[in-house]
Amino acid sequence: MLTKLKKLHWLDWLVLTVLLGFVGFIWWQIEGNLNYKWRWHLIPNYIFRYHTGREEWFANVLLQGLAATIRISIYASILALILGTILGVARCSANLTIRMLARTYLEFLRNIPPVVVIFIFFFFLSQQLITAFNIESWARGIARLENKGVWEFFFGDMRRFPSLISGVLVLALFESAFVGEIVRAGIQSVGKGQREGARSIGMNQFQELRYIVLPQAMRRVIPPLANQFITLIKDSAIISLISVQELTFKTVELVASTRLIFEAWITCAAFYFVLCFGLSTLFRNLENRKG
Repeated sequence: MLTKLKKLHWLDWLVLTVLLGFVGFIWWQIEGNLNYKWRWHLIPNYIFRYHTGREEWFANVLLQGLAATIRISIYASILALILGTILGVARCSANLTIRMLARTYLEFLRNIPPVVVIFIFFFFLSQQLITAFNIESWARGIARLENKGVWEFFFGDMRRFPSLISGVLVLALFESAFVGEIVRAGIQSVGKGQREGARSIGMNQFQELRYIVLPQAMRRVIPPLANQFITLIKDSAIISLISVQELTFKTVELVASTRLIFEAWITCAAFYFVLCFGLSTLFRNLENRKG
């Protein structure tokens, strides 16, 4: 740590000083002009809280929201990767109809505001699927069980399971468009010579894709896919608009009930920063080790 500090240039120290001065100015404006009374001592209670009746600590509003964000991000990433890979392969298909359908889907999602896309998918797809498969009744049945620890570990409060499913579906369908373009670029980066070599030894188109093209393409697209996963975590805040109870939604509830406006949002931002920065550092270290 000390070695890194010694390497800082005088300009780095200047930028850091200006940044700290700006933060201090904002802090002074909030306290002075807005006459805002900081109540940071209340925030820990909304992360962890002690239940006097059960005599145990439990995750409160903000930590519940963070756990929901992590769950939704993981499940949506897996689904987005599957759908995006299919879309990326379809974009490189020799069949014009398949290629144009995939391109239409990708261009539609990439050129419409995310909020609009979220509402379209929510009202016209996820809600219809939840109703068609009777997911809400099934989830309520699970919530009544005594041994539901495994379900709650993977999905949280089962009474909110339909909301979780809606968030995962909507986010995955939106993010799959960007994953599809990443996979398409990876496939097209594989040289034609290798494809011709695969055909020369008798491989059909499916075998060529499975054994030659996709393994190389997926290795090349891991860095941008990692970045897209981090973007997905930040984009998950959008699904709070459809009442999915992730971190942003829980923060809105907390602000409305306690008026801890700045404390709650700064804590929310800190959670997102720690999560995204931690993953960014992890992925960068993994890339350096491979290099």
